[in-house]
Amino acid sequence: MTPNRAQAWDLLTEYTQNDRLLKHGLAVETAVRGYARLFGEDEEAWGLVALLHDFDYERWPSADDHPYRGCEILRVQGYPEFVMRAILSHADYTGVTRETRLEHTLFACDEMAGFVTAAALVRPSRSVLDLEAKSVKKRMKDKAFARAVSRDDLRQGAEELGLSLDEHIANVIGFMREQADELGLKGSL
Repeated sequence: MTPNRAQAWDLLTEYTQNDRLLKHGLAVETAVRGYARLFGEDEEAWGLVALLHDFDYERWPSADDHPYRGCEILRVQGYPEFVMRAILSHADYTGVTRETRLEHTLFACDEMAGFVTAAALVRPSRSVLDLEAKSVKKRMKDKAFARAVSRDDLRQGAEELGLSLDEHIANVIGFMREQADELGLKGSL
């Protein structure tokens, strides 16, 4: 089976009804696709992995189940092994080490896309269109803001990509601006 985006979207929406989680999948997909273009990689394949990375989370949020259950479903459906491996590697607790550029990119974009989304939504405009990297970095210093997001993971993601934190933040913001309306981040702009 060669899965396509429509099939991946159908799978995501079959297992995920929460709008916030759907938007997270779209945000991570947007960021990972942006990096695929930047790195000259397969944007469709990378986007598919990113879109599906948390598709099982709403049903099985525990570390005992996520992302293992999702990978079992993907394997039964005939998804290529690199998809499951990348998804498993995005969660440190699985013990699957990140080795490929896709795996590093998924990890780097997962938390950062969520943090950028949170930073955009607290702006008066509620938009990513006027969000700057310096504002995101300032929010990172506020431990009460988006407290569930590991600042160490944000920094480590940039390191794994071989980028400065500023570059990574700016890239993710730029990629997400391209899809601001679909991500619900156009706000009042």
